[in-house]
Amino acid sequence: MKKILFTLTLTLLANYAIAKNRPVVAVIEFKNETSAPWWQNGVGRELSDMLSNELLGTGVFKVVERKKLDSVLSEQDLGASGRVSRRTAAKMGKITGAQYLITGSVSSFEESGSKGGRFSFKGISIGGKKKTASLGIDIRVINATTGEVEYARTVEATAKSGGLSVGLYRGGFGGALGGEKKTPVGKAIRAVLIEATDYLACVMYDQDSCIGEYRQKERSRRSKTRKAIRLD
Repeated sequence: MKKILFTLTLTLLANYAIAKNRPVVAVIEFKNETSAPWWQNGVGRELSDMLSNELLGTGVFKVVERKKLDSVLSEQDLGASGRVSRRTAAKMGKITGAQYLITGSVSSFEESGSKGGRFSFKGISIGGKKKTASLGIDIRVINATTGEVEYARTVEATAKSGGLSVGLYRGGFGGALGGEKKTPVGKAIRAVLIEATDYLACVMYDQDSCIGEYRQKERSRRSKTRKAIRLD
């Protein structure tokens, strides 16, 4: 019995230590550096909320509540800029309790597609149009005490639609991005946010062999970018 209690105590202490060391983060509203047609008022907030949910889903991070963050952002007017100075970061860290501030921006977007026959009647559409959406986001993790950027990564994803499809659109699926839920754009958005979350969990918490994996991914991304352009 004593052995069982001793083992249980060690397990509880270990779980407490793990929970205690979870990074406390605040995700600032995303900004847009592209001419993406789906970007509209409210999308930046939705993307930050989606990333917050993904971070919470890992069980690794503690995320500062939106209301607590907004009260500070309204005073410092950082919601639109997505940038934090050293002085401001220290203040935000003290007020919100966040150890790190995570900023994100949509840095690239491209959509293409081949037109097929399409019929629409009273909000119900049937068509064979195929689309492809490519999306890139820049993620930065700022130390809320020093204002230094500790981690940064560009995440890219490409998603395609199927061939023949039947879609029902009557507006108001929920939020500014509601209409993109099942489109290539929506799929690409979800993909980059999940990849960004896995990366942050790796470098900010796990810190094991996964770091080598992400270094290889970054080298691959850079190599593809270099091959896509011609340098004189």
